[in-house]
Amino acid sequence: MKTDITMIGHISRDIMIYLDEEIRITGGPVIYSSAAAARSGRSVQVITCAAREDDGALGGMRENGVQVIRLDSPETTSIENIYFSADKEKRKVTLLSQAAPFTVESLPDTDSRIYHLAGLFRGEIPDEFIPLLAERGKVGVDAQGLLRCSEEGRLLFRDWVPKKELLPLVHYLKTDAAEAEILTGETDREKGAAILASWGAGEVMVTHNTEVIVFAEGKIERAPFTPSNLSGRTGRGDTTFAAYLAWRLDHPPAEALRYAAALCSIKMETPGPFTGTVEDVLARMEKDNS
Repeated sequence: MKTDITMIGHISRDIMIYLDEEIRITGGPVIYSSAAAARSGRSVQVITCAAREDDGALGGMRENGVQVIRLDSPETTSIENIYFSADKEKRKVTLLSQAAPFTVESLPDTDSRIYHLAGLFRGEIPDEFIPLLAERGKVGVDAQGLLRCSEEGRLLFRDWVPKKELLPLVHYLKTDAAEAEILTGETDREKGAAILASWGAGEVMVTHNTEVIVFAEGKIERAPFTPSNLSGRTGRGDTTFAAYLAWRLDHPPAEALRYAAALCSIKMETPGPFTGTVEDVLARMEKDNS
C-alpha cells in the first residue's frame, strides 16, 4: 500500500540553553515533521539513522502511528543550541556528535506519494537521493540539509553548488529567509522564492518569524503565524513544511498554506511536537480568518 509521505533524516539529542534554563530533548526535523503530518491524517513513514541504545527515543513517532525504520549507527546526532534572545531567533549551534550518513545502498524499498528529505546537515542525505526518489514520487526538500555544514563542530551555511541541476527535480522546497538569501543572493523573500521557482523548484516555501509564504502556480501566497507565546518555537519550520505537504495532497496551495500556518501557530504555544487534531487546526484557521 502506498504511503502518503516518507520522511528521511536524523533525529537529534538536543541540548537547549535559553536565557534562564537548560532543556534536553529529542529533536530533529523528522520528529516535528512526522507529528504534523500524521496528526493531519496522513500515513507517514520515517527512515532515520541512530544508535541502537537510542531506539526508545523514536517511541513518540511510533505512538503517532508513524512507521519508523531505524538504520543502525555507531552514534546518534547530538546538537547544542545556545539562544541569546527571548524570541529565540539568535542562537549558537554546535554539533556534538553525528549519526552515520544515509547511502543509496541502505535506503529501504519504499512507495510513497511524497518523499520529504528532512536533513540536519549537508552530507547527511546524499544529493543522489533527489533523482532517485523523483522517479518514485514527488520530492520535498528542506534547504537546511543542503546548506548547513559542520566545520570542527561549528555549523556554518554554504551555498548548494548543484542547485540549478537538481532543483527541477524538487517539487516542494522549503527555506527560511536566510537560506533563501544564501541560495539566491536576494534579501527580498518573495523575489528569492520566485528565483528558486525559475530555477525549476515546483513550489517554494519561505518561513519568517511573522509569516510563511509560498510561491506556487506562478504567484505568492502568504499566511501569518499567530501564536500567543513562543515556548514551542523550536521545530517551527519543520512543522510548517510538513503540515503544508500533508494538506497539499488534496488542497490548493493557498488553503494548504493557511492550514500549515494555523497548525504551527498552535504548536508554537507548547514545547515539543504538535499534539493537536485536524479539528483544532480548522478551528484556528476560522479564528485567524475572523
